[in-house]
Amino acid sequence: MTTDVDTPVSGRTTAEEDPPGTSRSERLSALAQQHGALVTLVVAMIAASLSFDTFLTGDNLENMALSSAFLAVVALGMTFVIVTGGIDLSVGSLFALGGVLAAWGSQYGTAVALLLPLAVCGLIGLVNGLLIARSRLAPFIVTLAAMLGARGILLSVTDEGSTTYLVDKDSFFAKLGQNTLLGVGVPVWITLALFVLGAVVLRRTRFGQYVYAVGGNEDAAALMGAPVARTKISVYTLSGLCAGLAGALNAAWLVSGVTILGSGMELEAISAVVIGGTLLTGGFGFISGSLVGVLLLKVIQNVINQIGSLDSAYQQVVSGAFLALVVIAQTWLGRIRRVL
Repeated sequence: MTTDVDTPVSGRTTAEEDPPGTSRSERLSALAQQHGALVTLVVAMIAASLSFDTFLTGDNLENMALSSAFLAVVALGMTFVIVTGGIDLSVGSLFALGGVLAAWGSQYGTAVALLLPLAVCGLIGLVNGLLIARSRLAPFIVTLAAMLGARGILLSVTDEGSTTYLVDKDSFFAKLGQNTLLGVGVPVWITLALFVLGAVVLRRTRFGQYVYAVGGNEDAAALMGAPVARTKISVYTLSGLCAGLAGALNAAWLVSGVTILGSGMELEAISAVVIGGTLLTGGFGFISGSLVGVLLLKVIQNVINQIGSLDSAYQQVVSGAFLALVVIAQTWLGRIRRVL
């Protein structure tokens, strides 16, 4: 059975694709799910700019953009995973591992610095996908094991964390992370390009429709001819590749492979994706929403830093509380759509 590439195979529809008979209330709830994070981001930025004179300065915005870029690349891969109804807890460790491998490989040239973390992290993602899709193991358990395994490889490569590999500041690889284009860091441009590509793949290709279908109803997707196992394997491989690339770009920016990075990044990525409107149950989500979710988390963290009198631990408290509110709102809006 063939499907139109512009229409998700799953039984759910996005706000842009509501059928003609959709009620006004249902359309509003769908729009709230899709654009609620964007509205919140705009309001938060306006409030922050009015409260702090340094918020809209060029240096502060550039720092926020750069720090958001690496998390955004990880969240991009996580979006595909969560839309299928899965989860990937290994991305934080893969991010750190990718950075260390990139820093070590930079001594052999930019190609090795980029390809080595992609190969290793992509392979770990592939193994995750095979175990989840073929062996039907729980994503939580498989990716948790991968998280511990990747961290173990990292410690082995760095002599239990005692060795920090440095990147030559004059190398092209370092310039990839530190140079700017039109006043904006190169990693930010790379991230934006990846998000455009990811949005096209998810929304305008047959593979993207399979991703929606598997998340919407796996059994129905299989009956309609969607390659369920292959789709799952692909999204976990993609998640590993994105985490490895983000780690490599971060190493180029820091000109070193820092071993302690990535702790808790998997939770930040999941939070950003969910805040952006993607449902944890799968079948409904947006690439652009994940980018907005990342920016919103970074704005919240920046505002707390601007206050100065608050401990950095409040970032986690505020982010956790905000995520809980978003999940509650998503559940409520989803019930409204089902009732209507």
